[in-house]
Amino acid sequence: MEQSFDKKTKHRTVSYAKWGYIFIASFFIVYLLFTLIPQVVTIVDSFKNFIPQDGNILDFEPYFCGFDNYVAIFQANDRGEIAVFKNLGNTLIMWVMGAIPQLLVSLLLALIFTASKLKLKLSSFFKTLFYMPNLIMASAFAALFLVLFSTIGPFHKMFEDAGLIASNFDFISNATWARILVATMNFLMWFGNTTILLMAGIQSIDDSIFESAKIDGASSPRILFDITLPLLKPTVVYVIITSMIGGLQMFDVPQVLTGKAQNNDTKTMVMLINQYISSNNYGYAGAVSVILFIITGILSIFVFKSINKKED
Repeated sequence: MEQSFDKKTKHRTVSYAKWGYIFIASFFIVYLLFTLIPQVVTIVDSFKNFIPQDGNILDFEPYFCGFDNYVAIFQANDRGEIAVFKNLGNTLIMWVMGAIPQLLVSLLLALIFTASKLKLKLSSFFKTLFYMPNLIMASAFAALFLVLFSTIGPFHKMFEDAGLIASNFDFISNATWARILVATMNFLMWFGNTTILLMAGIQSIDDSIFESAKIDGASSPRILFDITLPLLKPTVVYVIITSMIGGLQMFDVPQVLTGKAQNNDTKTMVMLINQYISSNNYGYAGAVSVILFIITGILSIFVFKSINKKED
């Protein structure tokens, strides 16, 4: 009797596990079609030659060329520069110029808005205000800066009247100023998002820890450096790595701001990839993409390991 009852019970049991797989299937389908397959195709294309010697690509069939594309992109150009190293340096410089103030300002704002002593009013309004630049399209943001800092723009006129620049000075063509403008735009667009992430990280820390520290007589700086920042480390690691990945993929802001000026000092890795794609040289573009992927992975591991060092 017990065995027959168990069999009936098993038959009556309804399994809902399949619905879980159905609900998450959309993510894997989208990832497969728009991420994994393009990645595999890019890696395969990086080992192919798409440009014939005579320049006629109509009847040309791409063929496997091994590591020739990787060797070619590391060759020096007419100016004695290796484009991959030059563009990688530009990308890292502009990312660091924007990421350091972004992290510091965001951390300061997060500490201010989460401080119980200050009891700031209209905090929700300021959070929304800080986040709003992130909602603006990067290309539109860059177009605005292009107008403001052009040779007939208001900032050019203001600096010229103050005697700080000459009348023929061009912010967009100048290497230092162009990099500063790109870094400034990246800072303005992303510091609000970083502030909200850091605030969430601080608010996730148990209040009892802060209360215990205050009862033990710990000062505010001691609480900050011995409790808040160490416990905020996972959020900081996430912010730095995602910021770095976004920085290495920088394209729209420098392209819109300095694309027409042909400023070689603001040319990024993705702009180099786009240049090869525009000339139908998909092999070089794929090779640079693979190198960028490897560099991103190495830097991400380095940042993760250096910040998450085990302490005695």
